[in-house]
Amino acid sequence: MNYSIITYGCQMNVHESEKIAGILKEKGYERESPLEEADIIVFNTCCIRENAENHAFGNIGALKKLKREKKNLIIAVGGCMAQEEGKAELLRKKFPFIDIVFGTHNLCEFGELIERKRARRKAVVSLLPERGETEDHIEPVRRSYPNAWVNITYGCNNFCSYCIVPYVRGRERSRRAEDILREVRTLLEEGYKEITLLGQNVNSYNSDGQGGMSFPELLDAVAGMGGKYRVRFMTSHPKDFSEELARVMKARENVCNLLHLPAQSGNDRILSLMNRRYTREKYLAEIAMLRGYIPDCPVTTDLIVGFPTETEEEFEDTLSLVREAKFASAFTFVYSPRTGTKAAAMEGQISEDVSKERIMRLVEQVNENTRALSATFVGKTTEILCEDFDEKKGLYLGRNEGGRMGYFESERNVIGEFVNLKVERANGISLYGKLV
Repeated sequence: MNYSIITYGCQMNVHESEKIAGILKEKGYERESPLEEADIIVFNTCCIRENAENHAFGNIGALKKLKREKKNLIIAVGGCMAQEEGKAELLRKKFPFIDIVFGTHNLCEFGELIERKRARRKAVVSLLPERGETEDHIEPVRRSYPNAWVNITYGCNNFCSYCIVPYVRGRERSRRAEDILREVRTLLEEGYKEITLLGQNVNSYNSDGQGGMSFPELLDAVAGMGGKYRVRFMTSHPKDFSEELARVMKARENVCNLLHLPAQSGNDRILSLMNRRYTREKYLAEIAMLRGYIPDCPVTTDLIVGFPTETEEEFEDTLSLVREAKFASAFTFVYSPRTGTKAAAMEGQISEDVSKERIMRLVEQVNENTRALSATFVGKTTEILCEDFDEKKGLYLGRNEGGRMGYFESERNVIGEFVNLKVERANGISLYGKLV
């Protein structure tokens, strides 16, 4: 039997799809295949942005004909969108051909839900109000070699006023440090060369007392296992970023000199409305502190435009933050109201035309930073971990520790190897050159 998984959203969702693939393997589904050849199709959804929801709805609806042609096809919808209040009912009403609906709190139950569906014709809907057991016992089918994703926390306690995550993923829970270290050790033994520690806010790891050590201590332990490999982590929250963490980043050569630190806005009033619990001054002070330990350390970020009541002057503060912080790159978003969040009920929602105009200006400012940083690599040599081969370009590709993608020719397959790239030209965030 074959399966197909469609994933929306962040790297955390990508890793959860690897766990879903592991459950499917246990249930006898042998290989991933195109939709037309699949015996089960699973949508692992995201509801953080409206666009992700719309894409999911469109793709689910497109399967109506295939479901009619393949009576035994199972269609399952899980993830954040399914967990969101009222969405399970909407999915069943809009798409009555869906067979299984499950949320973020009962991923471990997915195998059982498949068995229940096989045993009866009626659809199966299961949504737990709080997270059940953790997924430590699930053996994921990893698709990202030589990179591996490792959850260290689930859920979030921050309740940013625009964000639905705490409502669909629950309160923050930390995995035990010994379980994380055991997983990392196994991955290194299996030949993985880059480990990324995942959490909605990695800085607050062990805030519930379940982890057994602080995040800087965990990072230090993960980086200290010996051998040639890299360690990354995401996402950090500025309110919890610490000097202890900066010291570990400097001390451990295999911890990538790159920090993803979402700012969201450069204006204090908007940051307060967002419930971010830091100021522009504090944010910039943290970057200065980091770069005091690691000069010119690249920092990437997330930025939102068009938050309710944002004025032109306040948006300009975000533009100036991009210049002042010298972001290496940024994920930029137009504010998207999420039902159930405080921001969705705020007065002063910004018009679509204004938001579009602002996002274009923001993207141009970010791209200017990105191009300038990439240009500094031309003529220099940078170490790349080769990740894949681009069939269209006919080139191998991989990232340096700062996240810049490098493209190059090679006479042999070097996927999974560290190579030195002499950069000849730069194009946006990408570097092109020759191996030396």
